[in-house]
Order: sequence, then C-alpha cells, then structure tokens
Amino acid sequence: MNRLLTIALIGFLTFMTSCKAQYPDLEDGLYAEIITTKGTMIAKLYYDKVPVTVANFVALAEGDHPMVDEKFKGKPYYDSITFHRVMDQFMIQGGDHTATGGGNPGYRFAADFDAELKHDKPGMLSMANSGGFNTNSSQFFITEVPYPSLDAFDAEGNLKPCDQPRVSCHSVFGELVQGIEIQDSISNVKVGARNKPVEDVVITKMNIIRKGSAAKSFNAPKVFEEEMPKVEESLNKIREEQKLKAEAEAKEREERNIEAGVPMKAEFDEYNKDVETLASGLKIHYIKRGEGPKPNIGQNVLVNYQGHFTDGRLFDSNIEDVEMRHYGKLNPAKVARDLYKPSKMLVSPNARLVPGFREGLMQMKVGDKAYFYLPSHLAYGERGAGGGFIPPNTDLVFVLEMVEIVDGTN
Repeated sequence: MNRLLTIALIGFLTFMTSCKAQYPDLEDGLYAEIITTKGTMIAKLYYDKVPVTVANFVALAEGDHPMVDEKFKGKPYYDSITFHRVMDQFMIQGGDHTATGGGNPGYRFAADFDAELKHDKPGMLSMANSGGFNTNSSQFFITEVPYPSLDAFDAEGNLKPCDQPRVSCHSVFGELVQGIEIQDSISNVKVGARNKPVEDVVITKMNIIRKGSAAKSFNAPKVFEEEMPKVEESLNKIREEQKLKAEAEAKEREERNIEAGVPMKAEFDEYNKDVETLASGLKIHYIKRGEGPKPNIGQNVLVNYQGHFTDGRLFDSNIEDVEMRHYGKLNPAKVARDLYKPSKMLVSPNARLVPGFREGLMQMKVGDKAYFYLPSHLAYGERGAGGGFIPPNTDLVFVLEMVEIVDGTN
C-alpha cells in the first residue's frame, strides 16, 4: 500500500477512534464541543429542525461561513471569544469578538424557528439578537433557568409579532447534553458593568462533532446559502399575514375607541393646539397638574406610560386598560413578567431612554400627567426600532403619568 495513503488511513482511524472513546455515550447527531476556561460543555444541535440557524453556528465554528468579513475568513470564529454577558438565574452569552455585545462577523440573517424548541429548561442554546427577525449573527446564549418569554411562539403556537418593540423572539437551536454544571459555574462568576465577568471566561476552542451519516453529510455553508432565501420568503409571508391581521385589529380598535368616546387621534389634535415647545423641539401639554414633589436628578420614580404613533396607534403601554382598549387583549409576555404596573425609571440626563422621553421625565413632578410630542430626532431617529416596526425618522407621542418617587439618589 502507498506509504502516504497508509499514513492518512491511520490518521483517519485514530481520529475516529478518539472521537468514539471521548464521547462514547453520544447518540448519532451533530454536536458542539464548547471548551472553556471553566470546563467543557457539549450541546446537541437541532440541524433537522432549524437548519439555517445551526448551519450559521457550525460554519462560524469551523471557519467556512460564506458571509463573514474578510478578516474572519478561514478562521474558527468562536475560538478565544469570551462570555461577555453573564446573568445568574438567566443565561450566559457569548459570540462577540469585541466583548461589548455590539460586535458581529459582518452580516446579519433571519433565523428559522421551530415551535417545539422552547426556552423551557436549563441548558437551552439559543440565538441572541437585537430585536426583529433579521438581526441574528454570531451571538448566542445558554439558559440557566426556563425563560418562556424568549420563545418565538406564543402559548397557542402562533409566531409572535417579532418585529414589534419589546417582543422577544429567539431561535432555540441546541441543548446541553453534557456540562450543565459548567454553565452554572459560569453564570455564578463575579460580574461588573453590563453583567460582564470581572475575570474573562474564555471559549478556548469550539469543535463540531458529527456522529452518524446524516450529521456527517450536513454541509453547513451550503445549507446556509440554499435555505436562507426560503426562510426569508416564509417570514415575508408571515409579515404580510400579520400586517393584514393588524389592519383588521386596528379597524376594530378604532370602532371600540369611538364607542368608548376616546378617539385618541382627536385627543392628540386638541393637545397639539396648546403645547409648550422646548429648545430641543420636545412639545409638552399637561393633561393634569400634580401636587407632589419634583424628583431630583438621580432619583427613581414610578411612571405609567403610553407610546403612540402620531395617528393615535398604540405601540406600547404598561397600563392594562389602555392595551385592552387598543388591542382587545393583553400581551401574554407582559402578564407573565408582571409588567402591567407603573414602571421604575431613572430621572437623569443619562437614563437609558430615548432623548425625548428622558427630557420629558425631567420636566414632571409627582401627580403630573402629560402629553409629549417627540420629533424623530428625540425618538428613535434615523435607525428606527423594532426591526422596522417603528420606521426611521418617525415622530412619536408619549403620555406619561408620574405616580411617585420610590427611592433616593442613586
């Protein structure tokens, strides 16, 4: 036998033997071996249920993803990356070369979903994103506890309106089958600002393990390129269906509002006749003047809020009656997380709120209920929000009621 062929055959057999010896209990399937400075985790990847999301992950891990920036080509993407965001009793998140939460490999894509795959127990491997369908890239997280509000499907099995603000839709694409204690140890490390570990927890190496003929024939780059257009076509169809449903609900909502004597657009038109315009462009009309104290900068307050488009359509509120009146139902995720109550907010020029909302809060005192008209530059600006739900350069309206001051200066 040819000497080179013999060496190659020996090497192949050695590799196969070592894989079997290392993880003899793994059944046929596709797996990710995540070797970290805290130990090793093994995740089974559901390539048969969410092939595009798995193909993205595998191609990045193996360094042959067709869409990465030139600087990442031919390199195993996840090797030497940290878990940059760690939250005890929630999840651990990694996959960002910048370790800031804002990095990506040079592209974004629309993940595929499967209603059977849920965030229903510890060790679920899922895609991190910044909202909407098309903001997935390389970042992933592993749950420590069940977290159903992250599911892309509601309790009835319907795909949620993922393009809307504050609607979480994350694609589960794997599950830890070994090393759940490693996930737990990582989730308990000491963290600093933005839940970043004080001492880096590093993915030193990520290996893809293939067991069985089906897994061995899974060509990640090919699957990603061929199946991605089908996912996008399917999502466009869902968007159109959701748009038609939203239009029908909007018509019903308008009829309910008229019957209830509260045509919101007409109210806004009246408020706009009597507004104070600040130097920033923020417009204020006080619906009710309160008699309580004005909070100091740095104090937290409880606030009831409504967010509307300028034509009166509601896009978010923490008030049950308002959402029932406009939508005819409550948001199950908000109910589960007990969000229908006054929200705690920081009164500060540095608060993590859109500029107009932030400035509006600083004008109010306890008991005030006020209408704020936010020109687009004081709202979400040129970027918009919610994966297109709030389009770029959109003016918005907020109705805020300051309930009480809840603590002292931070």
